[in-house]
Amino acid sequence: MEAPHSSPAADSPHDSPAAGAAPDAVTVRIAVDSPERMQELGRRLAGVLAPGDLVMLTGELGAGKTTLTRGLGEGLGVRGAVTSPTFVIARVHPPLSGGPALVHVDAYRLGGGLDEMEDLDLDVSLPDSVVVVEWGDGKVEELSEDRLRVLIDRATGDTDDDRREVTLVGVGPRWAGLREDLAGSGAER
Repeated sequence: MEAPHSSPAADSPHDSPAAGAAPDAVTVRIAVDSPERMQELGRRLAGVLAPGDLVMLTGELGAGKTTLTRGLGEGLGVRGAVTSPTFVIARVHPPLSGGPALVHVDAYRLGGGLDEMEDLDLDVSLPDSVVVVEWGDGKVEELSEDRLRVLIDRATGDTDDDRREVTLVGVGPRWAGLREDLAGSGAER
């Protein structure tokens, strides 16, 4: 579990669900009431992901970004336990069968945008993998015109409230059918 502290982008315009989104962006909101439901949401999202997809996760520490990614890994059927890559910056989880690998990146400690990210060769991994970047706002947007931003909001302070509001913002033509793809998931329109 991640320790609580403020997001480095807390005062950034990237915190707004529509910030940086193209006019054709699709927004879906989903209420999640437990870590198990967050992981289940990850498994559901994995069903709509394909090689070449860039997923950017935003939310305070402890919001559930790694829990969601753990569900993505389960849904994609990748090898290895999905844990926070905070200290190694990136982890690659190869597929157990014919699906895409999961590349899980934590850009929290990287201050320099895409130039600093180039050492990770994400542009090389992206076509054959699903790349998930925690804290990627303002750092990895240039990797793909089509991307899925996942913003996780939770109560802050001294609380053990597990409720979250997850806002999915699909940017680019790839995500035009996001609402339909997630139909029946409890998503609000």
